[in-house]
Amino acid sequence: MVVDSLYTIQQLLEQSYRKLSRLDARLLLQHTMQVNHAYLITHADETLSAQHAKKFLELVSHRYKGVPVAYLTGMCDFYDLTFKVTADVLIPRPETELLVETVLTNVPESLRCSILDLGAGSGAIGITIARHRPLAHVVAVDISPKAIEVANWNARNLGVNNIQFILSDWYDSLDTGAAFDWIVANPPYVAENDPHLQQGDLRFEPDIALSAHNNGTASIQHIISNAPGFLAADGQLLFEHGYDQSVYCQQLLKSHGFQNILSYRDLSGIQRACSGSYPAHISAVPTN
Repeated sequence: MVVDSLYTIQQLLEQSYRKLSRLDARLLLQHTMQVNHAYLITHADETLSAQHAKKFLELVSHRYKGVPVAYLTGMCDFYDLTFKVTADVLIPRPETELLVETVLTNVPESLRCSILDLGAGSGAIGITIARHRPLAHVVAVDISPKAIEVANWNARNLGVNNIQFILSDWYDSLDTGAAFDWIVANPPYVAENDPHLQQGDLRFEPDIALSAHNNGTASIQHIISNAPGFLAADGQLLFEHGYDQSVYCQQLLKSHGFQNILSYRDLSGIQRACSGSYPAHISAVPTN
């Protein structure tokens, strides 16, 4: 792409608004110039270099074709932290912050405990919990070596050292007899034939982190049925699910012996997560 003339910040933004939302355009220009929003406002008449203008317009073109902003900038805010993201990991969503908030509400900062994060991805859930609960020992697993690489980078970059990442297909690589006070998961829960998978940002995200067999419930079923074998006495299982899966998930938890089953709504009022405790007096054997 050739940029024949110099543009001011305001001119470039106005031009990009023909293709993108104002927020997307602003985030891409901030990334290009490595500045914050306040800088764009206070320097609206500043002329950009041809190099910056060219890079920005290229990003605008990619975003117009559907590439997620997070993949173009290589970063995404989650809770109160900023994470590196690549096309190898799911982009952390605001509704998933519900899982973090629930754990932090129920786990005092002074408590030593063990927490398992299933399907770590970028590490957003596990790292955020570990950052806010420094006495907790967090183990995070993912089936993707590239995701583990991204998550490890994020932990180092954020200075979080009370978390361990393990390459594992859910529970498979965990030590026999491992017992966690909390198991937290944001599993794939979209049906494989769901048309939304071919729309918007979802087209560019890893399918393995989005969809599952059995109308989107296969991973949830596996996580629930095997969780008792990895929970400490009265341990808690907490997981995200689809907008229409709450009743099913609660019934599944009950059928596997969980008690104190709760449902949690996201900021849009949608039932987005379920939790249950596993009583200490029941002996559980993991299943496939």
